[in-house]
Amino acid sequence: MTETPGRRTDNGKNRPDSLGIRHELARKAIHLSSITIPLIYCHITRDLALMLLVPLFMGFLLVDLLKNISEPVSTWYRRNFGAMLREHELSGKKRHLNGATFITLSALLLVLFFPKILAITAFSMVAVSDTVAALAGKTFGKHRFGHKSLEGSASFFISALLIVSVIPGLNLPVGIVMAITATLTEAFDFRIGEFRIDDNLSIPLMSAGTGLICYSIFLPEQIASLSLCR
Repeated sequence: MTETPGRRTDNGKNRPDSLGIRHELARKAIHLSSITIPLIYCHITRDLALMLLVPLFMGFLLVDLLKNISEPVSTWYRRNFGAMLREHELSGKKRHLNGATFITLSALLLVLFFPKILAITAFSMVAVSDTVAALAGKTFGKHRFGHKSLEGSASFFISALLIVSVIPGLNLPVGIVMAITATLTEAFDFRIGEFRIDDNLSIPLMSAGTGLICYSIFLPEQIASLSLCR
């Protein structure tokens, strides 16, 4: 079966996901709300951010693990969130973590391993640009680009450019490279064997890593200033 470009596929096996636009909107509204993480992180210390993110991630992870081994938790989870889950997240054949777990994990890893400005930039792109891309692809997608639609990827890139242009203290050329990296990462699935790396994890880590490499090579004297959000 050929994938319709405007729709995402389940785990790369060319099965269109079952989410209609109404449930996609609900799912992405929740996803978009994660923009509060970089907004808050801009105004608090790294240590305080870790104090908040560690229990948040552990809570999501615990629910994810329990839904795979506990029938009552699984029933409660599907009853309350099933309409917004993708087919592979509902499948009982393989155990999957949901997007909320991956998004909090990515926030935790960004705070742990990257300067504040790069972490804020990378997370803002996965929160905002990924939302814009999903809705644009679902609504207007007609042409394939990688594993997604050209329309969705273009929307991702444009919104990512807007984000990097307003992040304080970020070198704009580096930000553009981060936006390109994030767009390409979003458009293509990355796998380790049979395991598909969730784009809530791959987008921010790949873009932040690219940004850090650029600073290390071309602007090493500015790396220290990336820890300050002005």
